[in-house]
Amino acid sequence: MEATTQIIRFMPRPRKGALARLGDAMQRHRRAILALQWSVAVFYAALVVVPVFMPLPQTGATIFSNLILFAQFAFWGIWWPFVILSIMLLGRVWCGVLCPEGALAEFASHHGRGGTIPKWIRWSGWPVLAFILTTIYGQLISVYDYPQAALLILGGSTVAAVAVGWLYGKGKRVWCRYLCPVSGVFALLARLAPVHFRVDRESWERYPSRTGAVDCAPLLGVKHLSGASECHACGRCSGHRHAVQLAARSVNAEILDSKQQANTPGALLLIFGLLGVAIAAFQWTVSPLFIQLKQRSAEWLVARDIFWPLEESPAWWLLTRYPAANDVFTWLDGAAILAYIGAVALALGGAVLVLVSISSRLARTDWRSLAMGLTPLAGIGLFLGLSMMTVNHLRAEGILLPWLPWVRGILLGLGMLWSLRLGLGLLRDASTLRQVAAFVFYAVAVAVIGTVWSIQFYVW
Repeated sequence: MEATTQIIRFMPRPRKGALARLGDAMQRHRRAILALQWSVAVFYAALVVVPVFMPLPQTGATIFSNLILFAQFAFWGIWWPFVILSIMLLGRVWCGVLCPEGALAEFASHHGRGGTIPKWIRWSGWPVLAFILTTIYGQLISVYDYPQAALLILGGSTVAAVAVGWLYGKGKRVWCRYLCPVSGVFALLARLAPVHFRVDRESWERYPSRTGAVDCAPLLGVKHLSGASECHACGRCSGHRHAVQLAARSVNAEILDSKQQANTPGALLLIFGLLGVAIAAFQWTVSPLFIQLKQRSAEWLVARDIFWPLEESPAWWLLTRYPAANDVFTWLDGAAILAYIGAVALALGGAVLVLVSISSRLARTDWRSLAMGLTPLAGIGLFLGLSMMTVNHLRAEGILLPWLPWVRGILLGLGMLWSLRLGLGLLRDASTLRQVAAFVFYAVAVAVIGTVWSIQFYVW
């Protein structure tokens, strides 16, 4: 034992840069990270719960004078847009260092019954289904506008995370790994992060003694970790066996790496979730097509003396119902929202899927891997869509942003060019003629998404 200790002590260690030292600091100062997580959890709980017991804002209220408006701006104007941005820039640091839901789920798991994770929880389709259903339900009950709806969506998710943590796992984040509605989205966007915890397999194998397993909250096999997609970037594994360290990498590396196998649920979430349902959810409130759909449906119903779809929602948790704010959905409103989001998601996602599939067949490559090239456009589009809430709140405060159209155009153009660059790299193994033909179809898919966003920002 003494000899082994001496060998470990005098083993040559790689010289560490600033990023690696930062990762090691995260590993050493775990208590500070826990304190930060609990502080965020308290702040989160206050913003979600307290506004529910307050009256709706009166005319003239501002985000600085009314807690409900402040909470809306904090959640939908700052919190979520910049969480998305942070995932693209830093990987899933939000999950491992800041997320209150993850911290509460892990805490519950430490003190729960520690049951075996059942097979139904491990189903790979949950992140896709949860994201789509949560997004659509949020639109039906106006989650961006009312504290009761926010409590139901966000608070309900947190309660479910704690319950799953208490029931299953032993100090692990079972909810975060398998069931979190945004886990799949974060896994996609983290592929673009310019930093990750890199594992040197040779150094791992050379380590001369046995070591305990890494306390990896999302249940990952750290030894085989090869990307940032699933890693929560909490820093607990930094320095383990002198083989794990925080390091820089190319923003294209994980998507272009042939060893990073894309999976079908992830590809479908990207195409039909981020490039379908999410775009439709941001779009319906400003779309003249939606207004025409609802008006013509109402005329058709009235002409046939069918009036029950025009009746008001019986409860706010079924469809938006806030008479004090003159905001009450009818059954027709709910049906129109479902029809519009469903039609746009199927049409847009279907078009992208067909174009990507044709491109992959021409290039004789996997359509799922090729679809990953659209991740930058999807991520930047999601950020732009969420930032619409930021702009709306600032506009209500009298803060105008004359440079906004230019910034939106630049970011959208960057997302399109980045995705085109990735597509070209993913098609590099095809022969020249096939590569050109495949890239044309892929470029059309990028153009379709860019056109839809451009219509929303510059036409409607």
